[in-house]
Amino acid sequence: MRTRQILCPTDFSETASHALGYAVEMASLYGVDLRIIHVVSEPYGAHNYGIIVESDEELEQHLHAYANGKLDKIVQDTQASMPAGLKVIGQVRTGGVLGQVILDAEENDVGMIVIASHGHTGLSHLLNPSVAEELANKAKCPVMVVK
Repeated sequence: MRTRQILCPTDFSETASHALGYAVEMASLYGVDLRIIHVVSEPYGAHNYGIIVESDEELEQHLHAYANGKLDKIVQDTQASMPAGLKVIGQVRTGGVLGQVILDAEENDVGMIVIASHGHTGLSHLLNPSVAEELANKAKCPVMVVK
């Protein structure tokens, strides 16, 4: 863990930003690079999220362009707060969030994952299962869940 990079998935929420702060602290403490990823879920059905498009491919292009823009800004801001010599790497992936986070961690030999938990309870938790909880159970490396 102490020589391998840290992975921090983001959904661009305030809670994910809070978790990123912990990831930066851990990366700085151990002197390792930081990976920040965002997973764009594949568009389902006729959902267009308020974007006017002519095809699913065009919608996916718009979603990726938006995600890349947001992630580039986060990477820039985060790089400014990292010690000299450490890198911040950003990547947008497509697919199921849990599967893509696990795949990225394995492909890049990540030493730790720092992820935000949205803290849903009760019915909300049953309807929206926690990616952080599943990740903590399925990842092959340590997972820090931040509230």
